[in-house]
Amino acid sequence: MKKYFISMLLFAVSLPLAAQVKSVIEIWVWGGPSQLETFDPKPDAPKEYNNGLKAIPTNVPGISISEMLPNLAKHADKYSIIRTMTHRHNGHETASYLMQTGREPGSGRVFPAIGAVVAFYKGRDYQGDLPPYIILTKPKGRFAEEGFLGEKYKPLVTGGNPNAARFSVDGITSPGNLSPADIALQFEALEKFDRFGAGYDIPELKDFAASGSAAVKKMKGSAAKAFDLSLESEEMRSKYGRNEFGQACLTARRLVEAGVPYVTINAQGWDSHKKHFESMKKRTAEMDQALAALLEDLADRKLLDSTIVWWSGEFGRTPKIQWEAPWNGGRNHYAKCFSALIAGGGFQGGKVVGVSDEVAGTVVSRPVLPQDLLGSILERCGIDPDSRFPEFTGVDEPLLPKESAAGRLRELYPVPAAGAAAGGGK
Repeated sequence: MKKYFISMLLFAVSLPLAAQVKSVIEIWVWGGPSQLETFDPKPDAPKEYNNGLKAIPTNVPGISISEMLPNLAKHADKYSIIRTMTHRHNGHETASYLMQTGREPGSGRVFPAIGAVVAFYKGRDYQGDLPPYIILTKPKGRFAEEGFLGEKYKPLVTGGNPNAARFSVDGITSPGNLSPADIALQFEALEKFDRFGAGYDIPELKDFAASGSAAVKKMKGSAAKAFDLSLESEEMRSKYGRNEFGQACLTARRLVEAGVPYVTINAQGWDSHKKHFESMKKRTAEMDQALAALLEDLADRKLLDSTIVWWSGEFGRTPKIQWEAPWNGGRNHYAKCFSALIAGGGFQGGKVVGVSDEVAGTVVSRPVLPQDLLGSILERCGIDPDSRFPEFTGVDEPLLPKESAAGRLRELYPVPAAGAAAGGGK
């Protein structure tokens, strides 16, 4: 009983801070980014591990990151680095499922991803016209992220390229390269097709018609302007980088301003088995520019305290470079030790969690499991990871495995969130 009252007291103390978090931006580095060319460089390791790349100091004394990230080095006070993420799955599908749900695959159930969980709980207070969970721009494609929460919490995947030209017709903003005439033709064709079911008392056809009307209503609503980057200055667009990833980061900031609880940026192209360094030169440059701009922009707009930004892939890359054919300087999948980044939402910046060995291949101290990271994010969102899934799911289990509580990143948010305003779910 004494422990219960202490827990409730801690909850009461931490609730105002947790309640400030309104949104999450997840930067999903699809394919697995190398820890050595990002946030855990090893400049003193043999060249067969670092290829001669150096580390550079950041604006936080004692913290260095890869020389490939000069812009992010100027903003290390805004984020913390986790250098000891670890699990045992080296396959994309199983690793992605674990990193997104905190659950080992193979249970016979598809658990919801963290985006769907946040959308469910935060969506209760979200009054906007846009869906509570949006992915920019391509689906992750590894599993049904809504899991047993149901279709309502399936993410909206935007498609298109936010760096492409944008047109507007009849108050409807369209991403991509469709002209006003193209848009009008598509709606005309859709209307003709919808008439096919007119006069038939078939529930499925009525649901189809209703969903189409709802979609058009949302597209005509003011919230759809969140996708219209023509409303941004050219200077701001250039600051993020005039490429798909950079403009997706800018769109994410606009969606957060519109109140969307969970936004994922699916950053593809990091599965660098072959010619790794040629690929990384382009990928890290785009990511470095856009992520630095996003963190600075959120801070300038006083949104960083209410927005969590987390960056990770499903795993890292092998520490030793594979120069032999067919890899020709590649790195393969590696889940034993890799890096992640966390910022905003009450997480302290300018910190490093965990120590890896001299080649970033083994955890030396402070291992962090996927469920530890996810549980920490949920706590900062005011969602209790130890509460049970809502009754309508028929799943009487906690949101995350109970044993994950001990590993949560509370060194980055010293006041523990012992309960949650949005959790409970029953």
